[in-house]
Amino acid sequence: MGIHAFDSRGERRSVARFALSQHWLWLAGGLGLAFAFPFLLTDVAAVNRDVFYGLYAVMVIALLAAWSRSTGYDLVAAAKRHWIAALLLGIAAGGLLAATVLRTEDSTPRPDGLELAAAVAWRGIVYGMTDGLLLSVFPILVVFAAFAGTRLDRRFAGKAAIGAIALAASLAMTAVYHAGYSDFRSEKMRKPLTGDVVWSVPTLLTLNPIGAPIAHATMHTTAVLHSYETDTFLPPTSSRRHE
Repeated sequence: MGIHAFDSRGERRSVARFALSQHWLWLAGGLGLAFAFPFLLTDVAAVNRDVFYGLYAVMVIALLAAWSRSTGYDLVAAAKRHWIAALLLGIAAGGLLAATVLRTEDSTPRPDGLELAAAVAWRGIVYGMTDGLLLSVFPILVVFAAFAGTRLDRRFAGKAAIGAIALAASLAMTAVYHAGYSDFRSEKMRKPLTGDVVWSVPTLLTLNPIGAPIAHATMHTTAVLHSYETDTFLPPTSSRRHE
């Protein structure tokens, strides 16, 4: 009887810790920031696209670092977890996304030489990896961290349920982020939501933060090389008149 009562109290404490977890506050704040940042800097201010990418990268890195420091989540240890699988899955997902770009986007003129190399580095790799961190890594790791130590986290079926919630959080992050761009408040929203299922898989299966950014950077790099003037894979289009 005493043991059962202790277990019951322990379960109630576990549920309370889960419900009050600060990780949910960080997720809510991240969702708000994901919408506000592109909305304010593209719809309201319409800053230069490359300047926007730089500010966006600083914001996302600051968000991840602040969450990690505040909650004690070890991102370095996470990057070492199943890293080979994360790397291979990232490359595979990137290949699928690159094929999608080549299949769905028309080829457009592009610059040459150093200008092209700079565009690949900045618009392809830096912007792509930043997107992967915000749209997949942050929401997925936050959700799994919120459920850590709960009963659901002790069973395979429970882990699968957490994974489904984490994917839903990633889809929500992708939706609110792209809603910050005026040109994505349309049927175009379906494209990033479909892509999110692919680029989230490496991090979702390994809980390693390197897979999704690799996949996303591969997609954006392909867009730079194949469809430099794309209005889907290299937003914001609304700020291009300021380039």
